[in-house]
Amino acid sequence: MKKDSISAGLVASGIERSWENVTASFERFCLTAGIATLTEMMEQDAVELCGSRHERGSDRRGYRWGRTAGRLGFHGGKASIDRPRVRSRIGHELSLPSWEAAQAEDWLGRWAMNLMLINVSTRRFGRAVRLPEGDIAVAPGAGVSKSAVSRRFVALSAERMRQWMASDLSQLDLLAIQIDGMHVTGELTLLAAIGIDGEGVKHPLGLLEGATENTAVVQALLDNLIQRGLDPKCCRLFIVDGSKALIKAIRRTFGRHSPIQRCQVHKARNIVERLPKHLHASVRAALRQAWELDDAEKAERLIRNLARRLEQVAPGVATSILEGLDEMLTVIRLGLPPSLRRSLACTNIIENMMGTIRRVCRNVKHWRNASMALRWTAGLQTASTAACRSRGSSTEAFR
Repeated sequence: MKKDSISAGLVASGIERSWENVTASFERFCLTAGIATLTEMMEQDAVELCGSRHERGSDRRGYRWGRTAGRLGFHGGKASIDRPRVRSRIGHELSLPSWEAAQAEDWLGRWAMNLMLINVSTRRFGRAVRLPEGDIAVAPGAGVSKSAVSRRFVALSAERMRQWMASDLSQLDLLAIQIDGMHVTGELTLLAAIGIDGEGVKHPLGLLEGATENTAVVQALLDNLIQRGLDPKCCRLFIVDGSKALIKAIRRTFGRHSPIQRCQVHKARNIVERLPKHLHASVRAALRQAWELDDAEKAERLIRNLARRLEQVAPGVATSILEGLDEMLTVIRLGLPPSLRRSLACTNIIENMMGTIRRVCRNVKHWRNASMALRWTAGLQTASTAACRSRGSSTEAFR
């Protein structure tokens, strides 16, 4: 057993030495001072468990068992710390509360997660956390290699995914829900749902994988939301991109009379892309004029007039304009304010989140499986919705 030779005086001198080095390197000073402070805290934990050195008594829980080297992560890698060991009277290892708390912080893991979510690749992680001219050398096993960062990201994102998909939704006063899918590969689609409460705060609700946006996948996502506390009897506005599978599953789960708004941006894009270029501007202007009206009947008449004008030029487009006409004007019939209507007449809220995921995930060259895609999306969902509010949102606006 190795003899324990550290004392409180040595701990204090360690802090003094770190202060002397502040002019040479502030980073080294912070690291040295932090290690010295943690060392003093662990010594105090050992005193509380074993009593003072050479003290005899029957009320102590354990006895000292030398020292051992441990590694603790900080933003620039792992630092080696010499810590005391304590054993119980029956020979079991006793943990030091300060050491357990320091390890639970997992600064290196959280730093790796944050850098990957802002598009720093695993190969560049070591350069991102340490300056090239820095005077703290990277020791072997510092935890900044690409494989170590990747393992840490997998563990943290998997835990975040588990917590997210098990979160309780019963306490959320959701008044609108947007549902949309994102194609990851040719055979993998992620279907996501975002809720908006009466204050306009966005809440990522759930995520599910599937081959396509078919009715079975949509139904499975809605069933998961209900199992986690979403009340199917409460009337909410659903915003979708026009998928028949989405609309069918929503009607079946939340009732035939649930208000559904088809994304006006998707609708306008689908119409214009099928027309000759010289008609693009006039058709966009006509659709915009109809959607900005406060009277749903007048808006419907304008859209029907547009369809009649296009019957000779593009009969297929004219039929497409009238498809789902009632669902395109839902936000107008609800009498929502214009600012709120612009936010809820399209799926831009969830599209923005999907855009953030696509931008960050461009570093991924090969998706191994659906679990990998789910983990990445779960890691990004909090950053991409970041407590922003929808414009014009208030509880009274939905009433």
